[in-house]
Amino acid sequence: MLSNKAKYGLKALIHLAGHEGVSLAATIAEDNTIPRKFLDAILLELTKAGILASKKGKGGGYQLARPADAITAGQIIRILDGPLAPIACASRTAYRPCADCPDENACAVRDIMLDVRDSIALILDRTSIAAMRARTQRGDTPLR
Repeated sequence: MLSNKAKYGLKALIHLAGHEGVSLAATIAEDNTIPRKFLDAILLELTKAGILASKKGKGGGYQLARPADAITAGQIIRILDGPLAPIACASRTAYRPCADCPDENACAVRDIMLDVRDSIALILDRTSIAAMRARTQRGDTPLR
């Protein structure tokens, strides 16, 4: 399940993708109904990860550190939430075997969770922040 941290991070990046130059954290928070202190922590984490650039002082704020079409939802979720896999033994980046599993290769639960992980990654790693921003421009058209 997507955490509020990742959801708000994605919303902030979609906001920044639609603005030239820098945006203040207060503006991002207000426009997207994100608690300001929570957003500050998220923006700091995304800055440390190289997704955002920040400028201090007058005229300061945040902006994307690279083009919106070069940043994927999968990258952001991994930065803010960790691995995409629903269970540790199905993770590619944070694999841990299950202590109670006698034969991982014969485990039907792990097998289906690998499929789930791969399906999630396929969608999230092909979806850029620019594509998500474009979805917001559809107006009243349902996304699906």
